Amino acid sequence: MKNNIKMENNNYTEEQKYIRAKKKVKSIKGFYVHLFVYIIINGVIILSTAFSEGGWQVFWEWQSYSTTIFWGIGLAFHAFNVFGMDFILGKDWEDRKINELMNKENRDTWE
Repeated sequence: MKNNIKMENNNYTEEQKYIRAKKKVKSIKGFYVHLFVYIIINGVIILSTAFSEGGWQVFWEWQSYSTTIFWGIGLAFHAFNVFGMDFILGKDWEDRKINELMNKENRDTWE
């Protein structure tokens, strides 16, 4: 009887892990689609502006990049939402910081 309950709990957690992993993969895929669309659309906008409004001199104007900049900010927020702070700080940063603070606290209490 206990083995059945343990097996059910184990299957339940495995199913939960699968659902979370599937959701994470879907969000990562969504980010990469967003990135691909960002690159294609902004490339088309910049090239069409250059060909229609006075040639390559527009590359030095702020207005040529406004859409790219503001959409890029949104894309950066999307990246943080999908990858979290691990994207910048690394996966083990939090553990290292906790250990560092605990060691510092131990040193301070013994001095």
